[in-house]
Amino acid sequence: MDVDQEKVEQTVLALLHITSYKVHQTLRAWKGHDWQVMNLLYEKGYISDPATKAKSVALTEEGAKLSKELFEKLFAKK
Repeated sequence: MDVDQEKVEQTVLALLHITSYKVHQTLRAWKGHDWQVMNLLYEKGYISDPATKAKSVALTEEGAKLSKELFEKLFAKK
């Protein structure tokens, strides 16, 4: 099967919105998603480096905004 990697990345970023929470004014999300996708999101500047012992990643300002937008676009009832 030929997979649209961009759609996978957008879906994972949208799903990070569900598990996001604030810690000291920083939005964080649990990182229980595919490592390759998480690394691509990191390389694009949407999240902090997922290759740490922490069980969560920090969303950048741009990543948090896009995460919310994608979640609403993909999952909101219309």
